[in-house]
Amino acid sequence: MPHLKIEYTANLDAHTDVGILCKALSHTLVTLKDAAGALVFPLYGTRVLAYPSAQYAVADGEQDRAFVYLNMRITPGRSQELVQAIGDAVLAEARQQLAPVMDKLPLRLTLHIDAAPPAYEGKFTN
Repeated sequence: MPHLKIEYTANLDAHTDVGILCKALSHTLVTLKDAAGALVFPLYGTRVLAYPSAQYAVADGEQDRAFVYLNMRITPGRSQELVQAIGDAVLAEARQQLAPVMDKLPLRLTLHIDAAPPAYEGKFTN
């Protein structure tokens, strides 16, 4: 972990490269350090995935309205201060990457971080 999923309105594809957004957010996550200078997340556990919503209605349904919803799952056990710093860093990078779009379209950007223990977790790597 972390696993960051991005849901967004497909109208953004005409205005930005979501692949670049994914890479920028991944870089932010794998370079974050805690107060002691240790990396917050493991390199090979970090995932950033984006999913466009072809069908959507935002606010009053006008097609030029857009949203980007970031949902990040992290393992529990980090302090609230560290989770806040993680959220601030991810949201700042997303805002920077999406700034050109925000000049063109009404856009809502939301980040939600979940840190709940899994009921089951199985892993396999070859």
